[in-house]
Amino acid sequence: MEDVEIARSVKLKNITEITNKMGIDEKYVEQYGKYKAKISNKVLEDLEQKENGKLILVTSINPTPLGEGKTTISIGLADRIIKNR
Repeated sequence: MEDVEIARSVKLKNITEITNKMGIDEKYVEQYGKYKAKISNKVLEDLEQKENGKLILVTSINPTPLGEGKTTISIGLADRIIKNR
């Protein structure tokens, strides 16, 4: 299955549903339609006081043979974290 087929086979979630589940206050979210947003770096100031934080750096030179690059991996990791909450 190609990337575009995978993308077309899933139902998009509203970005506010995702940010709410992650506990990100709406004052940090700049929406671009229903499914995209930029998150302000200022959210990090609120997170400084929280315990058990994790930082995951995703780097690569080339995507995998299936086209999985940094963005795909980062989204997959974030999605997994959200589902485990």
